[in-house]
Amino acid sequence: MRKFGAIILAAGKGKRLNSKKINKVALHLDDRPMISHTIELVRSLNIKTIVVVVGFAKNSVMNALDRRIIFAEQKKRLGTAHAVLCGLKKLPEGVTDILVLNGDDSAFYTKETIENLITKHTLDNSMITFLTIEREDPTSLGRILRGEDGRVEAIVEEKDATEEQKKIKEINPGCYIFNVSFLNKFLTKVRKSGVTGEYYITSLIDIALKNNQKVETLKAGRIAWHGINTPKDLEEAKNSLLL
Repeated sequence: MRKFGAIILAAGKGKRLNSKKINKVALHLDDRPMISHTIELVRSLNIKTIVVVVGFAKNSVMNALDRRIIFAEQKKRLGTAHAVLCGLKKLPEGVTDILVLNGDDSAFYTKETIENLITKHTLDNSMITFLTIEREDPTSLGRILRGEDGRVEAIVEEKDATEEQKKIKEINPGCYIFNVSFLNKFLTKVRKSGVTGEYYITSLIDIALKNNQKVETLKAGRIAWHGINTPKDLEEAKNSLLL
């Protein structure tokens, strides 16, 4: 019997938003903290175990949420894979699979989209199932590389992409489901980036494929989605909610 939990990543500093005392996930979208949209979405899926990973300006996040949330602190911001590790340590026993979302860009996912992701993960009995979307302008986002059979071969970040790969419009927005036993076995095998010194969640895709672990995707196409990293991004996200 599968039991789903969720880990929401909310520890980052959000440097480009110039928010010095408030974590960006606590900034308001539609008159409430943007992370509250994520919590509402997860609870609508009947997922009761929710771990929020906090770090920068942690009190601004914790004060925005209720006491049913489990908080995990990422004292050193060492990347998204490290953040998941911090959250995993707080996960109660019995949770078999976890939905991992970013607290700053998941306000626009619909319940139906995430339900479809959960259904695919369950029916395919995957170790990792992640969402892909299409963007007319995929600049700065990780591109999905597929083989001739259509299966995922890798996620390549823009800085590492060839000119041909940069033309790919299918991208990784950072919405995953992981089997907990897979994470327990492989999460500590993620290697530190030689460039940034961080541990990235996308490395788990490569690790899974190299170890013959099942990786699936759900193609969601051109859904409404906003990565919120700058004041302009935040303004565009606010305007989208009004549509």
